[in-house]
Amino acid sequence: MYDEYESKMQKTIEALQSNYTTVRAGRANPSILDQIKVDYYGTPTPINQIAGVSTPDPRTLMISPWDATSLKPIEKAILTSDLGITPANDGRVIRLQFPQPTEERRKELIKQIHKQAEDSKVSIRNIRREAVENFKAQKKTGEITEDDLTVTEKDLQKLTDKYTDEISKIATKKEAEIKEI
Repeated sequence: MYDEYESKMQKTIEALQSNYTTVRAGRANPSILDQIKVDYYGTPTPINQIAGVSTPDPRTLMISPWDATSLKPIEKAILTSDLGITPANDGRVIRLQFPQPTEERRKELIKQIHKQAEDSKVSIRNIRREAVENFKAQKKTGEITEDDLTVTEKDLQKLTDKYTDEISKIATKKEAEIKEI
């Protein structure tokens, strides 16, 4: 009965976790390149589909294109992205050096994390509201009783609380990760 709504809530959590992997926390993490698309022969293509991405040390990402002609388009895509790092192109590979974040940058990242968490909580609450409206409509048509509606609303609230608590835990963990850099 609630499976559809719980599934939507779970997808919200997964989207938040995916967003958090792209938050640049000072460590070289290949997943921050996931959002960057390269114009590869007229097709927007993720970097990891046209190049190998490795981390030779904790603060460096090395991008080794499989096709040497894609070196310039990869560099251009990184420069035009909001990554904020200037790529170093040596003609064979592109290196991205991640600087130690300043205290100000850490505070910005933490604000960004809290905003994403709050947006996810709003999404969860919207899913609950959609579910409650659906069940109220079922009550009007006589498909469920008043008692069923009351129990359903309580169950949906428990589900909402469970997922908003999970969002808070994920955000706290990510915040701690940024503070320890």
